[in-house]
Amino acid sequence: MELADKRQRWKKVNALTPEKMELAHFLLNKIRAGEDPLTLIRKHPLKSGGYLNKAALVAAYNKMIADKSIEPNQALLEKIRMKPMRTLSGVTTVTVLTKPYPCPANCVFCPNDVRMPRSYLPDEPGAMRALEHRFDPYRQVSARMRALQNLGHPTDKIELLILGGTWSSYRRDYQAWFIGRCFDAMNEVELFRADEPQREEKLDFSALLAQAQLVNETAPHRNVGLVIETRPDEINPDEIRWLRTLGVTKVQMGAQSFDDSILEINKRGHDVACTRQATALLRAAAFKIVLHWMPNLLGATPQSDRSDFLRMWEGYCPDEIKIYPNQLLANAELYEYWQRGEFTPYETSELVNLIADIKPSIPRYCRVNRIIRDIPGNNVVEGNRRTSLRQDVHDELKRRGGKCQCIRCREVRGKSVKRAALTLNDLVYSAANADEHFVSFDTADDKIAGFIRLSLPTNDAPKTEMSDLDGAALIREVHVYGQSLGVGAEQSGAAQHVGLGTRLLEEAEKIAKQNGFERMAVISAIGARQYYLERGFERGEYYLTKKI
Repeated sequence: MELADKRQRWKKVNALTPEKMELAHFLLNKIRAGEDPLTLIRKHPLKSGGYLNKAALVAAYNKMIADKSIEPNQALLEKIRMKPMRTLSGVTTVTVLTKPYPCPANCVFCPNDVRMPRSYLPDEPGAMRALEHRFDPYRQVSARMRALQNLGHPTDKIELLILGGTWSSYRRDYQAWFIGRCFDAMNEVELFRADEPQREEKLDFSALLAQAQLVNETAPHRNVGLVIETRPDEINPDEIRWLRTLGVTKVQMGAQSFDDSILEINKRGHDVACTRQATALLRAAAFKIVLHWMPNLLGATPQSDRSDFLRMWEGYCPDEIKIYPNQLLANAELYEYWQRGEFTPYETSELVNLIADIKPSIPRYCRVNRIIRDIPGNNVVEGNRRTSLRQDVHDELKRRGGKCQCIRCREVRGKSVKRAALTLNDLVYSAANADEHFVSFDTADDKIAGFIRLSLPTNDAPKTEMSDLDGAALIREVHVYGQSLGVGAEQSGAAQHVGLGTRLLEEAEKIAKQNGFERMAVISAIGARQYYLERGFERGEYYLTKKI
């Protein structure tokens, strides 16, 4: 109720009264003429007391668009949008959580709260929203899209991030229902029933899901990425076929460590060979791969962590990583080890120095999504409580005169680009059972405007048992950076609208042909299918394919 009460108070404070609308109209005209929004807001308080905020300006802008009292103005919206970083990577991410459900493992570091899926706490921001909506997927997606729209963000292109323990351990009828309800919310058409399937029921949601996916190809909110998280020991050919049936394009896995002895004493339940096999199979099936890595596990030291991190680039070669320093929580088994004096959490300074040491070694083809879990500090018993660890690390790197070359640190974001000024680069590297080409458009100051991941499987690549991929070069990702724009929207100088995606596909086709491939396959999200179909690809069973 506390979160709901806060939102009700927020709505009351931000209600558009006639006075606020009048002032907002005045300010928007001034901002459109080139004046700074924050300076104007401070100079023009409300007669009734207080000030307008950007949320009120966005709401007033949307109301005036609906009333047709002003014309849509992308440049104006850019200036008043709240938290622009949320969509500067080119897509709008919507995070949802699955319901509490048993996990197949019992890692010593993992919190266990009966109200939440395993490893999550009820006062984490995303978890709070899920708990408020009773883990209902439709309500979570709808509410999050509405909140983003109220902040001035487009929701035409949605990356759906599904969190909540081990996805693969949930019953498959629940998985299909959950994703189906997410598509219902994006489609604004309800095909699935609101209540989840019961254990004794034998329901096949495949036909309904296929229908919802077809609707989403031209829906108001298209799914351009679907992400789940699971464990390495859950990945096999049958599982990856199922993930493609669901529309999954990216898989997050907890590698945690690349040292078998560390995995064993932390009761992880799988070994390093399992992680290597899982990443190789996912790559052979064209999935984008995100690995989680945890420093400060039981038995680790800062020096062993430095060595362990380097092993990640020996064959595993993830596309993205999340660095999740182990945090000592009272409801995890690790707490008992700490009480016996068998575990010591790193202090913040140790973590900052460790991550500042390893971050410059991250390859240019990899993106660092996170450097700390979003766990409120009041849950941490001892050790680091700062959630701003990324900024601390960047400050330390700046002090040292170093820098990170990962994708996130080089994204062009809101900067205007000119295609003629970009350089096309092909970074070639070897991963387990594949030769990878990371082809990117870079600016003169080494910012990245867009890239494509082309994977060329070697003869010893794992068998996926999917005919779409037989003898094919694999396009695992096409991504163009800059502020996310609505489908069909144009913005002068925006990286998303200077033809970079098409040019990257052409380059990938040329490289594939030079290496003896006669076919290409792309792992397309549901809402991106039309993009590829318009560029010569055809529908296969699980992928879109094209003859070279």
